[in-house]
Amino acid sequence: MNIITCIGSGNMGLALMKGVSNNTAIFFTDADAEKARKAAESLGAKFLYSNLEAANKGDYIFLAVKPQVLPDVLAEIAPIVQKRLASSFSPVLVSMAAGWSIGRIQTAIGVKPPVVRIMPNTPALIGKGVIAMSASPEVSEEKIAELEKFLGGAGIVDRLDESYMDSVTGLSGSGPAFVYLFIEALADGGVRAGLPRDKALRYAAQTVLGAAAMVQETGKHPGELKDMVTSPGGTTIAGIAALEDGAFRGTVINAVEAAWKRAVELGMKNEK
Repeated sequence: MNIITCIGSGNMGLALMKGVSNNTAIFFTDADAEKARKAAESLGAKFLYSNLEAANKGDYIFLAVKPQVLPDVLAEIAPIVQKRLASSFSPVLVSMAAGWSIGRIQTAIGVKPPVVRIMPNTPALIGKGVIAMSASPEVSEEKIAELEKFLGGAGIVDRLDESYMDSVTGLSGSGPAFVYLFIEALADGGVRAGLPRDKALRYAAQTVLGAAAMVQETGKHPGELKDMVTSPGGTTIAGIAALEDGAFRGTVINAVEAAWKRAVELGMKNEK
């Protein structure tokens, strides 16, 4: 039986652990012990009192902490990871900290343990997330496949080269916030047109959900699907023209680029 220890019991760590198969033992630890205890209870998992226990016990150690907390966590668990690597029983470290490269994590540990870097997004909380994954050369194919299985309950898991991870952060990592803003604006438009607020929000959310499903399930390009809705001289083309007047597409592109650049900046800061 595999053992997963999760250092950090926030929303994302909890979301990723929800999808893990029943034949895996899960342990939580957190600076806030009561929070970790509640997270463990909610999943029928177990609670650990320290990060040192987590580092010593886990086959996979999830580092589900904020980027600014990660240096202290890595410094704390480094001696145990070093010892386990020397005895050929090295755990796989799984980090979701934005801006922290695999190389930087290994440098902080002082040796080169197997490290997997992931970038999940908040829809993982309901099993609809995107989890991009990059692995160091020390991670075996068997371990990568096993990790994909663990994470599959939280959404789609996609392998890619680590050089793209900052781009993923800008798109799918930050993207849900952009979509929520669009849903809110879409609902506000419905209210302005006379719909009750609750109806407008319900219709806006379902419209975005349905449109996203159309892209995924039909395999058609979004532009083609847009043209299917757009009749000559109709209501949709009038709305599209208004969006283009406001530089809608350019603004969205700029938002993703700004988030990507910030991820790069954070990475450069951490590498120093």
